[in-house]
Amino acid sequence: MLKLTVLQRIHDAGMVAIVRADTADGAVALAQACIAGGVTALEVAFTTPGTLDVIASLRRQHGDRVLIGAGTVLDEQTARMAILAGAQFIISPSVDLAVIRLCHRYQVPVMPGAMTPAEIIAALEAGADIVKIFPGDAFGPEYIKALLAPLPQAPLMPTGGVTLDNLAEWFKYGSVAVGVGGSLTAPARAGNYAAVTATAREFVRRIVELKGAVSTQ
Repeated sequence: MLKLTVLQRIHDAGMVAIVRADTADGAVALAQACIAGGVTALEVAFTTPGTLDVIASLRRQHGDRVLIGAGTVLDEQTARMAILAGAQFIISPSVDLAVIRLCHRYQVPVMPGAMTPAEIIAALEAGADIVKIFPGDAFGPEYIKALLAPLPQAPLMPTGGVTLDNLAEWFKYGSVAVGVGGSLTAPARAGNYAAVTATAREFVRRIVELKGAVSTQ
């Protein structure tokens, strides 16, 4: 799939679900619960045991119907292994130039994490496709508005602290997408995957409404 297609699909979906679990089987089950709720883009965090196997398994099952990326990528070796396993995008918690270069080499979208204007500019100059604002809950949705005042060209995806209650604010202030973790996936820790699916369905429904509202403004 072309890089531009992957980026457009993430922009259209408006959401990347963060899959993080204590076991590979748990991660697959969590991902499937999110997908059942309509999520079409997920990152599998490298803090999950067997991350490469999880990525490969999800790609085999879902092909290009669902975008599967790798998260918590800290170095270029990990990025390369993830791409070989089938990852369609790479997300990092910080700006690593080697990771960004490798992703450009293979035309895989890369989303490094940043917080300050200086870090965001460094990410953009290095070639970030989307900048992950992390941790988003450190400042809240209005921080996106503050960042975009001097940096209106920056495609920002806040991650951390995104909930159903504040979802509209993140988009109101200019986010191109959001990364959603615990507020979506927490019930999985108790084995309640049905709750994950129900929450995912509500996230997807609201984002469709919000994206429509943003496009008409």
